[in-house]
Amino acid sequence: MTVRVVLADDQPLVRSGLRVIMADHPDLEVVGEAATGAEAVQLVRDVRPDVVVMDIRMPGMDGIEATRLITADRATTRVLVLTTFDEDDYVYGALRAGASGFVVKDMALDDILTAVRVVAAGDALIAPGVTRRLIAGFIGRPAAVPERSPRPAEGITEREREVLTLVGRGRSNSEIAEDLFITVATAKSHVSRLLTKLGARDRVQLVITAYEMGLVTPVPRP
Repeated sequence: MTVRVVLADDQPLVRSGLRVIMADHPDLEVVGEAATGAEAVQLVRDVRPDVVVMDIRMPGMDGIEATRLITADRATTRVLVLTTFDEDDYVYGALRAGASGFVVKDMALDDILTAVRVVAAGDALIAPGVTRRLIAGFIGRPAAVPERSPRPAEGITEREREVLTLVGRGRSNSEIAEDLFITVATAKSHVSRLLTKLGARDRVQLVITAYEMGLVTPVPRP
């Protein structure tokens, strides 16, 4: 399956670099580019991509507002936010707006491409070390619950609770399988059921739910 991607960044060099490297990967297709948040929102409505690689700081409408508008739509487009370590406040806003993952701008391009695939599949958190830190701080902030926050957990089994705890710790499906002595397919099945039962859009929202339920304790930020 080809992942259709929109690149939203006000720096032409960033868009060009991503576009060139994606051209060498047949499973990724750039279907549009935007230099502002408003352009990104319109492009998503026009071409319905699978993933938007979204910068935060852009002229006019920023990436946070663009993310909110994109995820408020009933389309299945997911947003992968481009960030840097000194932009936590912006990332908290993007998380509230419904972003599905985060990548750091100085990551290797191949790692960013992997993140695009992961977000498109809704299968794992991006850059677990970064994401854990961001979400831990996010959970402790006022108004931290996203507009589409999953409803309180009801009807989940004890095994699903164990899986949710591990998801909250940033564990991948293979790591969950190893920890619980189950197959990767079984771990993936548990995660899929949790997404359905909790009304969560993706694993990022499952992580938030795990923190809100007290299954995972936020790590103090240095």
